[in-house]
Amino acid sequence: MSAIPNPVAASGTGDTPTYTVPREPWLRLFLRFLRFGALAWGGPVAQIGMIRHELVDEERWISSAQFNRVLAVYQILPGPEAHELCVYFGMLSRGRWGGVLAGLGFMLPGFVLMFALSWAYVRYGLKTDGVLAVFAAVQVAVAALIVRAVFRIGGHVVTDRWLWAIAVLAAGAQLAGVHFALILAVGGIIYLMARHGLSTAALGVIALAAAGTVAFAVRNGGLAGLDALSHAGGPSAAVAQATVPLLLLFWSGLKAGLLTFGGAYTVIPFLQRDAVTQGAWMSNAQFLDGLALSGLLPAPLIIFSTFVGYLGGGPWGAVAMTAGIFLPAFAFTLLGHDALERLVHQPRIRLFLEGVTAGVVGLIAGTTLALLRVSLTGLEALILFAIVLGVLFASKARLLIPAVIAGAALWGWVSQALGH
Repeated sequence: MSAIPNPVAASGTGDTPTYTVPREPWLRLFLRFLRFGALAWGGPVAQIGMIRHELVDEERWISSAQFNRVLAVYQILPGPEAHELCVYFGMLSRGRWGGVLAGLGFMLPGFVLMFALSWAYVRYGLKTDGVLAVFAAVQVAVAALIVRAVFRIGGHVVTDRWLWAIAVLAAGAQLAGVHFALILAVGGIIYLMARHGLSTAALGVIALAAAGTVAFAVRNGGLAGLDALSHAGGPSAAVAQATVPLLLLFWSGLKAGLLTFGGAYTVIPFLQRDAVTQGAWMSNAQFLDGLALSGLLPAPLIIFSTFVGYLGGGPWGAVAMTAGIFLPAFAFTLLGHDALERLVHQPRIRLFLEGVTAGVVGLIAGTTLALLRVSLTGLEALILFAIVLGVLFASKARLLIPAVIAGAALWGWVSQALGH
């Protein structure tokens, strides 16, 4: 098998390692990343670690330092980092078509499994009390997962008082019903001003934004955003498939894919807004069910978009939304990785994106409050929530998420059985 030298990595002599990118046959390249996708358990940290171990530590496609630089770019840009890394390595091996093959291989196992689960969910629904109890318990576990994600993402993103102020302001603005685009733009501007010596002006923008949020809430009779986010509450036996236009589903996925800063959980408020609050083609309970099902699969969390699209427009709806949400992850790498790497390292762009990311954390926090209102409906749910949250913060097991969801499902089944 021929190999092409990596132009960035060093070619070494003696004890210095040599890094080469193999020019793999098309089928072998696709099957390699298909295997990565089939083994993608445990969330982004485990997925990235698996890719790094094989391609960097064992096969030495690129150096560890170069891998860290590439990963840093994808951590700033929106999209699932593990998927973007697969596209990047595929492109190194066989150009842009290699990147497409690698990306498709990585996402295909999760997509096929979620597509099948979505079909079964719509086809058979939740027709018995036992199944309803299982899904109600699983929704509680998913709510705990999102709470943990807020803390983890926030711990990495909200690192100074300005970012804290942006996150709190964003959460309040979303609960009041302010449009997310305005929230994120203001967050980026505030942080850019604050870090460039314009602290007084930044404080003025914060005060103006806070006053505007309060006025908006008063005009709408309170926290209209929270009420809208929380509508369509508990689990229901009826599962209706809507007929949302495919272009609208694609656009919804594309918007979410362009705004997933800071991790896959950041996609939640954007899809929840389109599918539940505005589009109303699914309930919050069904939205939580989709998140729960995605947690059982070897795939990035955003694969639950397949479920959201399926409930919106059937099989082709699932394809349209999945294509939209993954398109940016392909495009950023295939069309301009080097240019984007230079761009995101420009100080002003980086600061603006840090402010935007803090705003996204606030949006997740606001959405979390709404989902908690849906899932925590009694004492038993509160007890289960506390147990799951404790386990999530205490454990770092690789298969923690599917184990927690399976455990919650067992809790619901046993609870229902004992209740009878």
